[in-house]
Amino acid sequence: MPVFSILDLAPIPEGGTAADALANSVALAQSAERAGYTRYWLAEHHNMPGIASAATSLVISHVAAATKTIRVGAGGIMLPNHAPLVIAEQFGTLATLYPNRIDLGLGRAPGTDQATARALRRHMAVEDSFPADVQELIGYLGDAPPKTADGASVQAIPGIGTNVPVWILGSSLYGAQLAAYFGLPYAFASHFAPALLGEALATYRATFRPSRHLTKPYAMLAAGVCAAETDSEAQYLRSSQILAFARLRSGTPGKLPRPVADISAEVPPAVLAQVQHALSCSATGSPETIRAQLSQILATHAPDEVMITGMIHDPAARIRSFDIAAMVLKSL
Repeated sequence: MPVFSILDLAPIPEGGTAADALANSVALAQSAERAGYTRYWLAEHHNMPGIASAATSLVISHVAAATKTIRVGAGGIMLPNHAPLVIAEQFGTLATLYPNRIDLGLGRAPGTDQATARALRRHMAVEDSFPADVQELIGYLGDAPPKTADGASVQAIPGIGTNVPVWILGSSLYGAQLAAYFGLPYAFASHFAPALLGEALATYRATFRPSRHLTKPYAMLAAGVCAAETDSEAQYLRSSQILAFARLRSGTPGKLPRPVADISAEVPPAVLAQVQHALSCSATGSPETIRAQLSQILATHAPDEVMITGMIHDPAARIRSFDIAAMVLKSL
Protein backbone atom coordinates (compact mmCIF):
# COMPACT_ATOMS: atom_id res chain seq x y z
CA MET A 1 0.00 0.00 0.00
CA PRO A 2 1.44 3.40 -0.94
CA VAL A 3 1.75 6.16 1.63
CA PHE A 4 -0.91 8.73 0.77
CA SER A 5 -1.53 12.29 1.90
CA ILE A 6 -3.58 15.41 1.11
CA LEU A 7 -2.71 18.85 -0.25
CA ASP A 8 -5.35 21.47 0.55
CA LEU A 9 -5.47 25.00 -0.87
CA ALA A 10 -8.34 25.96 1.45
CA PRO A 11 -10.56 26.97 -1.50
CA ILE A 12 -13.11 29.71 -0.91
CA PRO A 13 -16.28 28.61 -2.74
CA GLU A 14 -18.54 30.91 -4.71
CA GLY A 15 -21.30 31.93 -2.31
CA GLY A 16 -19.01 31.31 0.66
CA THR A 17 -16.38 33.12 2.73
CA ALA A 18 -12.83 32.58 3.92
CA ALA A 19 -14.31 31.48 7.24
CA ASP A 20 -16.26 28.79 5.39
CA ALA A 21 -13.07 27.66 3.64
CA LEU A 22 -11.14 27.33 6.89
CA ALA A 23 -13.99 25.42 8.53
CA ASN A 24 -14.13 23.14 5.50
CA SER A 25 -10.39 22.48 5.81
CA VAL A 26 -10.78 21.43 9.44
CA ALA A 27 -13.65 19.09 8.56
CA LEU A 28 -11.64 17.56 5.71
CA ALA A 29 -8.54 17.11 7.89
CA GLN A 30 -10.59 15.36 10.57
CA SER A 31 -12.09 13.06 7.93
CA ALA A 32 -8.64 12.45 6.44
CA GLU A 33 -7.30 11.43 9.83
CA ARG A 34 -10.09 8.87 10.19
CA ALA A 35 -9.48 7.60 6.65
CA GLY A 36 -5.79 6.91 7.24
CA TYR A 37 -4.03 9.74 5.39
CA THR A 38 -0.46 10.36 6.57
CA ARG A 39 -0.16 14.12 6.06
CA TYR A 40 -2.35 17.13 5.53
CA TRP A 41 -0.46 19.97 3.86
CA LEU A 42 -1.53 23.53 3.12
CA ALA A 43 -0.03 25.85 0.52
CA GLU A 44 1.05 29.48 0.63
CA HIS A 45 -0.63 31.67 -2.00
CA HIS A 46 -1.24 35.41 -1.90
CA ASN A 47 -3.62 37.87 -3.53
CA MET A 48 -5.90 35.06 -4.70
CA PRO A 49 -9.61 35.58 -3.97
CA GLY A 50 -10.27 31.84 -3.95
CA ILE A 51 -7.56 30.65 -1.53
CA ALA A 52 -7.69 31.12 2.25
CA SER A 53 -4.28 29.71 3.26
CA ALA A 54 -2.09 32.79 2.77
CA ALA A 55 -1.10 32.84 6.45
CA THR A 56 -0.04 29.23 6.11
CA SER A 57 1.52 28.64 9.53
CA LEU A 58 -1.63 29.96 11.24
CA VAL A 59 -3.88 27.65 9.23
CA ILE A 60 -1.55 24.71 9.98
CA SER A 61 -1.94 25.44 13.69
CA HIS A 62 -5.72 25.69 13.30
CA VAL A 63 -5.87 22.29 11.58
CA ALA A 64 -3.38 20.62 13.94
CA ALA A 65 -5.39 21.80 16.95
CA ALA A 66 -8.52 20.18 15.54
CA THR A 67 -6.83 16.81 14.84
CA LYS A 68 -4.84 14.36 16.91
CA THR A 69 -2.45 12.17 14.93
CA ILE A 70 -2.22 13.21 11.28
CA ARG A 71 0.92 15.12 10.29
CA VAL A 72 0.17 18.71 9.30
CA GLY A 73 2.48 20.92 7.31
CA ALA A 74 3.26 23.30 4.50
CA GLY A 75 3.22 22.29 0.89
CA GLY A 76 4.71 24.73 0.88
CA ILE A 77 6.14 27.85 2.39
CA MET A 78 7.49 30.06 -0.40
CA LEU A 79 10.80 30.80 1.26
CA PRO A 80 11.84 33.81 -0.89
CA ASN A 81 8.91 35.68 0.70
CA HIS A 82 10.32 35.30 4.21
CA ALA A 83 13.39 35.59 6.39
CA PRO A 84 14.54 32.06 7.28
CA LEU A 85 14.66 32.94 10.97
CA VAL A 86 10.98 33.93 10.98
CA ILE A 87 9.94 30.63 9.39
CA ALA A 88 12.15 28.74 11.83
CA GLU A 89 10.43 30.47 14.75
CA GLN A 90 6.98 29.81 13.31
CA PHE A 91 7.57 26.13 12.61
CA GLY A 92 9.58 25.68 15.77
CA THR A 93 6.55 26.97 17.66
CA LEU A 94 4.26 24.62 15.72
CA ALA A 95 6.55 21.67 16.48
CA THR A 96 6.55 22.64 20.16
CA LEU A 97 2.75 22.82 20.25
CA TYR A 98 2.23 19.65 18.17
CA PRO A 99 5.29 17.41 18.68
CA ASN A 100 6.24 14.98 15.91
CA ARG A 101 3.37 16.14 13.69
CA ILE A 102 4.74 19.13 11.73
CA ASP A 103 6.32 19.13 8.24
CA LEU A 104 7.93 22.05 6.43
CA GLY A 105 7.90 21.97 2.64
CA LEU A 106 9.85 24.78 0.97
CA GLY A 107 9.25 26.27 -2.45
CA ARG A 108 11.27 28.72 -4.51
CA ALA A 109 8.41 30.43 -6.40
CA PRO A 110 6.66 33.51 -4.99
CA GLY A 111 3.24 31.86 -4.93
CA THR A 112 1.68 35.00 -6.37
CA ASP A 113 2.06 37.76 -8.96
CA GLN A 114 5.09 40.03 -9.13
CA ALA A 115 3.36 43.07 -7.65
CA THR A 116 2.29 41.06 -4.60
CA ALA A 117 5.75 39.48 -4.37
CA ARG A 118 7.23 42.97 -4.12
CA ALA A 119 4.70 43.85 -1.42
CA LEU A 120 5.68 40.73 0.52
CA ARG A 121 9.44 41.05 0.18
CA ARG A 122 9.69 44.84 0.23
CA HIS A 123 13.17 44.67 -1.33
CA MET A 124 13.52 42.26 -4.26
CA ALA A 125 16.97 40.66 -4.49
CA VAL A 126 18.42 39.93 -7.92
CA GLU A 127 20.48 36.93 -6.84
CA ASP A 128 18.99 33.52 -6.07
CA SER A 129 19.56 32.93 -2.37
CA PHE A 130 17.22 29.94 -2.06
CA PRO A 131 19.91 27.26 -1.45
CA ALA A 132 21.62 29.38 1.21
CA ASP A 133 18.26 30.25 2.79
CA VAL A 134 17.34 26.57 3.01
CA GLN A 135 20.61 25.79 4.75
CA GLU A 136 20.17 28.71 7.13
CA LEU A 137 16.64 27.62 8.00
CA ILE A 138 17.66 24.01 8.63
CA GLY A 139 20.43 25.33 10.86
CA TYR A 140 17.96 27.25 13.02
CA LEU A 141 15.89 24.08 13.51
CA GLY A 142 18.91 21.93 14.33
CA ASP A 143 20.64 21.20 17.61
CA ALA A 144 23.35 23.86 17.33
CA PRO A 145 22.53 27.48 16.43
CA PRO A 146 24.21 28.80 13.27
CA LYS A 147 26.64 31.68 13.53
CA THR A 148 26.50 34.95 11.63
CA ALA A 149 29.40 36.26 9.55
CA ASP A 150 30.81 38.08 12.58
CA GLY A 151 30.66 34.92 14.73
CA ALA A 152 27.56 35.74 16.76
CA SER A 153 25.01 32.99 17.46
CA VAL A 154 21.38 33.46 16.42
CA GLN A 155 18.77 31.13 17.88
CA ALA A 156 15.19 30.42 16.86
CA ILE A 157 13.24 30.12 20.09
CA PRO A 158 11.15 28.02 19.83
CA GLY A 159 12.89 26.25 16.99
CA ILE A 160 16.33 25.12 18.03
CA GLY A 161 16.47 21.37 18.53
CA THR A 162 13.03 20.72 17.03
CA ASN A 163 14.54 19.33 13.81
CA VAL A 164 11.30 19.85 11.90
CA PRO A 165 11.45 17.67 8.76
CA VAL A 166 12.21 19.88 5.75
CA TRP A 167 11.13 18.99 2.22
CA ILE A 168 12.09 20.59 -1.07
CA LEU A 169 9.17 21.22 -3.43
CA GLY A 170 9.43 21.85 -7.13
CA SER A 171 8.00 21.62 -10.62
CA SER A 172 11.32 21.61 -12.52
CA LEU A 173 14.73 19.98 -12.34
CA TYR A 174 16.10 22.71 -10.06
CA GLY A 175 14.29 21.46 -6.97
CA ALA A 176 15.16 17.85 -7.77
CA GLN A 177 18.86 18.69 -7.96
CA LEU A 178 18.77 20.76 -4.78
CA ALA A 179 16.87 18.13 -2.77
CA ALA A 180 19.32 15.47 -3.95
CA TYR A 181 22.35 17.63 -3.09
CA PHE A 182 21.09 18.36 0.43
CA GLY A 183 19.82 14.80 0.98
CA LEU A 184 16.26 15.96 1.66
CA PRO A 185 12.90 14.47 0.74
CA TYR A 186 11.45 15.82 -2.52
CA ALA A 187 7.89 16.57 -3.60
CA PHE A 188 7.02 17.27 -7.24
CA ALA A 189 4.07 19.52 -8.10
CA SER A 190 2.73 17.26 -10.84
CA HIS A 191 -0.86 18.14 -9.93
CA PHE A 192 -0.50 21.33 -12.00
CA ALA A 193 2.87 21.01 -13.82
CA PRO A 194 3.40 17.38 -14.88
CA ALA A 195 5.70 17.94 -17.87
CA LEU A 196 9.02 17.22 -16.12
CA LEU A 197 7.77 14.72 -13.54
CA GLY A 198 9.61 11.68 -14.88
CA GLU A 199 12.86 13.52 -15.54
CA ALA A 200 12.79 15.26 -12.16
CA LEU A 201 12.26 12.04 -10.22
CA ALA A 202 15.01 10.32 -12.20
CA THR A 203 17.39 13.22 -11.56
CA TYR A 204 16.60 13.26 -7.85
CA ARG A 205 17.11 9.52 -7.46
CA ALA A 206 20.27 9.37 -9.55
CA THR A 207 22.07 12.26 -7.86
CA PHE A 208 20.85 11.84 -4.26
CA ARG A 209 23.51 12.20 -1.57
CA PRO A 210 22.80 10.49 1.79
CA SER A 211 22.58 12.92 4.69
CA ARG A 212 21.70 13.08 8.36
CA HIS A 213 18.13 13.68 7.15
CA LEU A 214 17.80 10.69 4.80
CA THR A 215 19.91 7.66 3.91
CA LYS A 216 18.14 7.11 0.59
CA PRO A 217 15.90 9.20 -1.68
CA TYR A 218 12.27 9.75 -0.72
CA ALA A 219 10.09 11.12 -3.52
CA MET A 220 6.51 12.28 -3.41
CA LEU A 221 4.35 13.12 -6.41
CA ALA A 222 1.15 15.14 -6.33
CA ALA A 223 -1.94 14.17 -8.29
CA GLY A 224 -5.41 15.58 -8.66
CA VAL A 225 -8.29 13.33 -7.66
CA CYS A 226 -12.02 13.84 -8.05
CA ALA A 227 -13.98 10.76 -7.07
CA ALA A 228 -17.69 10.13 -6.83
CA GLU A 229 -20.12 7.25 -7.13
CA THR A 230 -20.21 7.52 -10.93
CA ASP A 231 -17.90 8.79 -13.67
CA SER A 232 -20.42 11.40 -14.79
CA GLU A 233 -20.87 12.81 -11.29
CA ALA A 234 -17.10 13.04 -10.80
CA GLN A 235 -16.64 14.83 -14.14
CA TYR A 236 -19.36 17.29 -13.14
CA LEU A 237 -17.75 17.98 -9.75
CA ARG A 238 -14.31 18.42 -11.33
CA SER A 239 -15.57 21.18 -13.61
CA SER A 240 -15.18 23.60 -10.68
CA GLN A 241 -11.42 23.09 -10.56
CA ILE A 242 -11.05 23.21 -14.35
CA LEU A 243 -13.01 26.46 -14.51
CA ALA A 244 -11.06 27.99 -11.61
CA PHE A 245 -7.73 27.07 -13.21
CA ALA A 246 -8.85 28.43 -16.59
CA ARG A 247 -9.80 31.75 -15.00
CA LEU A 248 -6.45 31.88 -13.23
CA ARG A 249 -4.64 31.22 -16.51
CA SER A 250 -6.72 33.96 -18.15
CA GLY A 251 -5.78 36.50 -15.48
CA THR A 252 -9.18 36.59 -13.77
CA PRO A 253 -8.84 34.45 -10.62
CA GLY A 254 -11.82 34.26 -8.31
CA LYS A 255 -13.56 32.05 -5.82
CA LEU A 256 -13.98 28.35 -6.58
CA PRO A 257 -16.86 28.23 -9.08
CA ARG A 258 -19.92 26.08 -8.82
CA PRO A 259 -19.75 23.06 -11.13
CA VAL A 260 -21.15 23.37 -14.65
CA ALA A 261 -22.72 20.78 -16.94
CA ASP A 262 -20.71 21.74 -20.03
CA ILE A 263 -17.22 23.05 -19.34
CA SER A 264 -16.55 23.57 -23.07
CA ALA A 265 -19.26 26.20 -23.11
CA GLU A 266 -17.47 28.14 -20.37
CA VAL A 267 -13.80 27.95 -21.48
CA PRO A 268 -12.32 28.68 -24.94
CA PRO A 269 -10.92 25.53 -26.61
CA ALA A 270 -7.28 26.68 -26.59
CA VAL A 271 -7.40 27.56 -22.89
CA LEU A 272 -9.25 24.35 -22.05
CA ALA A 273 -6.57 22.29 -23.80
CA GLN A 274 -3.85 24.03 -21.78
CA VAL A 275 -5.71 23.48 -18.53
CA GLN A 276 -6.41 19.83 -19.25
CA HIS A 277 -2.71 19.27 -19.97
CA ALA A 278 -1.66 21.07 -16.78
CA LEU A 279 -4.09 18.97 -14.72
CA SER A 280 -3.41 15.71 -16.56
CA CYS A 281 -1.67 13.98 -13.65
CA SER A 282 -4.99 13.13 -12.12
CA ALA A 283 -7.74 10.58 -11.61
CA THR A 284 -11.41 11.40 -12.09
CA GLY A 285 -14.39 9.07 -11.86
CA SER A 286 -15.98 6.25 -9.93
CA PRO A 287 -13.95 4.11 -7.51
CA GLU A 288 -13.22 1.61 -10.29
CA THR A 289 -12.11 4.35 -12.69
CA ILE A 290 -9.81 6.16 -10.30
CA ARG A 291 -8.33 2.84 -9.21
CA ALA A 292 -7.20 2.18 -12.78
CA GLN A 293 -5.92 5.74 -13.25
CA LEU A 294 -4.04 5.92 -9.95
CA SER A 295 -2.58 2.46 -10.52
CA GLN A 296 -1.13 3.67 -13.82
CA ILE A 297 0.40 6.79 -12.23
CA LEU A 298 1.97 4.77 -9.42
CA ALA A 299 3.23 2.05 -11.74
CA THR A 300 4.83 4.59 -14.07
CA HIS A 301 6.62 6.71 -11.46
CA ALA A 302 6.91 4.44 -8.37
CA PRO A 303 6.76 7.28 -5.81
CA ASP A 304 7.45 6.64 -2.16
CA GLU A 305 4.35 8.69 -1.39
CA VAL A 306 1.45 10.18 -3.32
CA MET A 307 -0.20 13.43 -2.26
CA ILE A 308 -3.63 14.02 -3.72
CA THR A 309 -5.55 17.22 -4.09
CA GLY A 310 -8.95 18.20 -5.41
CA MET A 311 -10.95 21.42 -5.35
CA ILE A 312 -14.65 20.56 -5.19
CA HIS A 313 -17.25 23.23 -4.54
CA ASP A 314 -19.50 21.21 -2.24
CA PRO A 315 -17.61 20.42 0.99
CA ALA A 316 -19.53 17.19 1.59
CA ALA A 317 -18.73 15.97 -1.93
CA ARG A 318 -15.07 16.91 -1.35
CA ILE A 319 -14.90 14.83 1.82
CA ARG A 320 -16.59 11.95 0.01
CA SER A 321 -14.07 12.20 -2.83
CA PHE A 322 -11.11 11.89 -0.46
CA ASP A 323 -12.81 9.03 1.40
CA ILE A 324 -13.22 7.12 -1.87
CA ALA A 325 -9.61 7.89 -2.80
CA ALA A 326 -8.37 6.55 0.54
CA MET A 327 -10.37 3.37 0.07
CA VAL A 328 -8.91 2.90 -3.40
CA LEU A 329 -5.33 3.68 -2.37
CA LYS A 330 -5.52 1.20 0.50
CA SER A 331 -6.54 -1.48 -1.99
CA LEU A 332 -3.56 -0.97 -4.33
